[in-house]
Amino acid sequence: MSELETLKAQALAAVSAASQLSDIETLRVRYLGKKGEITALLKGLGQVSQEDRPKMGALINAVKAEVDDAIVERRQVLEVEAEDQSAAANAIDVTLPGRGTGRGALHPVTLVLDRIEAFFKSVGFDTVYGPEIEDDYHNFEALNLPEHHPARAMHDTFYITDSVLLRTHTSPVQVRTMESREPPFRIICPGKTYRVDPPDPSHLPMFHQVEGLMVDETCSFADLKGIITEFLRVFFERDDLKVRFRPSYFPFTEPSAEVDVQCVHCLGKGHCRVCSSTGWLEVMGSGMVHPRVLEMSGIDSERFLGFAFGMGPERLAMLRYGVSDMRHFVDNDLRFLEQFR
Repeated sequence: MSELETLKAQALAAVSAASQLSDIETLRVRYLGKKGEITALLKGLGQVSQEDRPKMGALINAVKAEVDDAIVERRQVLEVEAEDQSAAANAIDVTLPGRGTGRGALHPVTLVLDRIEAFFKSVGFDTVYGPEIEDDYHNFEALNLPEHHPARAMHDTFYITDSVLLRTHTSPVQVRTMESREPPFRIICPGKTYRVDPPDPSHLPMFHQVEGLMVDETCSFADLKGIITEFLRVFFERDDLKVRFRPSYFPFTEPSAEVDVQCVHCLGKGHCRVCSSTGWLEVMGSGMVHPRVLEMSGIDSERFLGFAFGMGPERLAMLRYGVSDMRHFVDNDLRFLEQFR
């Protein structure tokens, strides 16, 4: 009897002192398992006299139940403590400032496109979009570039069929606008264009263009020069930026001119590689719309005049942000793109 009381006291003390759930399981096995100490006492009842066996069995079972209840109770206490500790370890202090998330940014070419569009919108130009898959007529013929015209050699073209292609410029949007609208109007046509150019620091097979067109009864080369000059000064944020127009040739304009700006890196001094030590940077082509182009689109060239211009946003982005290689714009290198965040 004293042995049973001693075992009970020992078991209850051990259960009460247990600090880990693993300790509770160890004690359960030690005292109540198949080979446990209390279980062993029950198995030893066969050696007790028959008249004492019921009383002894009742006492052992009472001790077993008491120890089992103590184990269950202590396990519940330790489980609650473990949950509290886990909650405390993973708690979020809602009074602390938020960690925040990484902020994205617009692509540098997108920033330039938005900047171009904002300026021309401010002077009354609408933005018009057109298909990137074009037919030969709108991409070439309607722009005074008939088949076998030597200027077509400058357009290394992705042909889908003999008469369907990926547009080489956004000029077809101008043609479609002249076919569908009555003058006067002024528009810009931003979008992607495609040419079979191997990638290098200044060429990509897919690039953007923004072309502009104004058709009215009174527009002149002076209007073209004034708008382009003001645009370039606003774009590069230099009121004293020098702009020059050099005579050139385009089949769809007459007269035609290349537009140069004072080098924005050496300020026209000709001391840098960006302008090849000339002090000037070519940024776009321009000119008065050829009367034949107006007539082919159904516009009376005796009554209406037009001017047009075209620029490459990637080229302007390189100049504005000091980018030396056009391929950076398509490499998806976060080290490059994060600079514009």
